[in-house]
Amino acid sequence: MVELLSLGIEKEDLRQTVREINQPPTKWSVYEQILRVTYYIVFDRYTEQLRVFQLVGDRYSQLNLSQPKIWIPSLELGLAMWQGAYQNIERLWLRCYDTNDNWIPTLEERDIQQNQRLQQVQLQLEEERQRAERLARKLRDMGIDPEEA
Repeated sequence: MVELLSLGIEKEDLRQTVREINQPPTKWSVYEQILRVTYYIVFDRYTEQLRVFQLVGDRYSQLNLSQPKIWIPSLELGLAMWQGAYQNIERLWLRCYDTNDNWIPTLEERDIQQNQRLQQVQLQLEEERQRAERLARKLRDMGIDPEEA
């Protein structure tokens, strides 16, 4: 579970509130006691702080991160801080990475990669067309009709 802290409810997101009698359980309690979510990841976009809690037994324990990143073996996926532009906004973002520490491309990045691959294929096809045209011309110069050969 990844939680983006929101002003006004950050205390609940970080288990700093106590549930009132006859009130529904807190969000923290639901994740920890009812759903038993293995990792509870909290990102404060205002302070750019990443906190990771792991379910140990029946309680969350905060992990001490040497770097602002976490690898989740069961998902074979990591989550880390990334500085860059997303949707034309430059800032520090949370971003997923793979087993080789490569960022998982955003949809925009995938579109750019696909367009680049398409352009490469089109360029290769054009080069092959020109090559075939040159060969056909040489055959014609030698008196051979390439359509019949």
